Amino acid sequence: MYYSDDVIEEVRSRNDIVDVISGYVRLQKKGASYFGLCPFHNEKSPSFSVSPSKQMYYCFGCGAGGNVFTFLMEYENYTFVEAVQALARRAGITLPEAEISPQQRQEASLRQQLLEINKLAAKYYYYQLIQPQGETARAYLEGRRLSHETIVKFGLGYSNKFSNDLYQYLHSKKYSDQLLRETGLVTMDEKRGAHDKFWNRVMFPIMDVNNRVIGFGGRVLGDGTPKYLNSPETKLFDKSRNLYGLNLARRSRRPNMIICEGYMDVISMHQAGFDNAVASLGTAFTSQQASLLKRYTSEVLLAYDSDGAGVKAALRAIPMLKEAGLKSRVIDMKPYKDPDEFIKNLGSEAFEERISNAKNSFMFEISVIEKNYDMNDPDGKTGFYNEAAQRLLEFSQELERKNYIEAIARTYGIAFDDLNRLVNRLGLKAGYGDENIYQKKNREAAHEKASNREDAAVTAQKLLLTWLSEDVRLFDKLSGVIGPEDFTDKLCHEAAAAVFNEYRQNGTVTPARIMNLFEDKQEHDAVARAFHTNIYDDGDMASREKALNETVRRIKMASLEQRSRSASDLKTLQEIIQQKNSLQKLHISL
Repeated sequence: MYYSDDVIEEVRSRNDIVDVISGYVRLQKKGASYFGLCPFHNEKSPSFSVSPSKQMYYCFGCGAGGNVFTFLMEYENYTFVEAVQALARRAGITLPEAEISPQQRQEASLRQQLLEINKLAAKYYYYQLIQPQGETARAYLEGRRLSHETIVKFGLGYSNKFSNDLYQYLHSKKYSDQLLRETGLVTMDEKRGAHDKFWNRVMFPIMDVNNRVIGFGGRVLGDGTPKYLNSPETKLFDKSRNLYGLNLARRSRRPNMIICEGYMDVISMHQAGFDNAVASLGTAFTSQQASLLKRYTSEVLLAYDSDGAGVKAALRAIPMLKEAGLKSRVIDMKPYKDPDEFIKNLGSEAFEERISNAKNSFMFEISVIEKNYDMNDPDGKTGFYNEAAQRLLEFSQELERKNYIEAIARTYGIAFDDLNRLVNRLGLKAGYGDENIYQKKNREAAHEKASNREDAAVTAQKLLLTWLSEDVRLFDKLSGVIGPEDFTDKLCHEAAAAVFNEYRQNGTVTPARIMNLFEDKQEHDAVARAFHTNIYDDGDMASREKALNETVRRIKMASLEQRSRSASDLKTLQEIIQQKNSLQKLHISL
């Protein structure tokens, strides 16, 4: 499915990128651009820039970049067509019927049909729940003290005892077996034929942040196994990139999000007024889910089960949340196993108090470490202090590290100075000198980055692309001197060809329009980077002129070097040598 270039350009031009991104990221104007904290990676200082003139965004930290379509595709997980449609609605544009080739129709319609089938299945499961055959499932939900309003709010349902019931229903709607297999709702094999993935289970529709049903979870009724069953991975459903309940929790007015383990915990908490609860989908918490949460909050509370498995899950999640730039705290659920049990027994007010007293995640990690040592034994106590000191080396900021040294010293009865000396001694022993672990890692990463730095010619090409996009007067000054054929880097060459072509046709350059020519995500980011290469402009015309001439000479020299390597005759080589010599005399005046 696609729309014409004219339609796409109209939608793009009628959606100012600063206005759109301001709805997601807090931006502050600095010079000609706007800056904010990047929504795609963890950062403390704003490096995410939005350019009104280029109608592009670019993060100088992680390299993410693109136009208004790219932003929605990355942030909302939209396809390109969905991004176009969303922005068209925002601008009040009525889109024409999309032009569709047979192959594009098949690819685009598959996703839409899967969404339609999932929606039908969710409605069917709900219908089964309220019918006489759903009595056992209703009794289970009532036993869990769920109100009718909550059941409707989460779209809960029931898959009855017939193992091909849903298949027969969907087949009657004229959906093919091949398509039904793609949904993950139907399994087909030679022995049993077509049969349902879920039967005799309470059903939990799983929705994405846009309230579209993308999968299901099912809780068995009776003694069957497994107790909980989730949809398999499909073209719609990726367990690692979605969170149960996030479609509702994202609208919460609470200042944080609560992660718990199961569907019932989320539902019970929402019913009790904690409408900021979400859960991972039958798998361990992932870094992608942490990044997803970062879009909606700055703090996450962990409400995992209080048993050993829940503690391990919390310990796995904490570093991922930290890496995503999220603060985290851990809610103490004891003496109960999970939030559902806690709220049923002690009520919402008691749970609210537990939230207020939630433990700092690092201090929680230290408390778990303490359990491995006998604090009544001198050797055990020494071992604990040594491991705690080793963990304290992780903090890169001295002030933050000393704050935690103070907290641990106060909590576990050791003098601040003694613990501080131990931390410093362990750091020196490990060979970090004045550096801590993270500082050394950062230094090593910077060294690796420097060793992989692109060559000067490619940098020059990106620099000139940026300059051309900001000052179209340069095209006339460079006429006959340099052209797209001189851009030796593959991606820069493609971008340059588009830039020169657009200037010839329109007398302008719109980087945001050019971005639409590149569909691959990595190419998109690379081209965005090419249009945002730093230019050191101190306002001195002579310095700018010198920089321009050096840049052009470097690009042209690399182009001539490449031509000389493929030259097949003496005459061509002589011409290249003459052009190299003439470069020394080249001067472009601004």
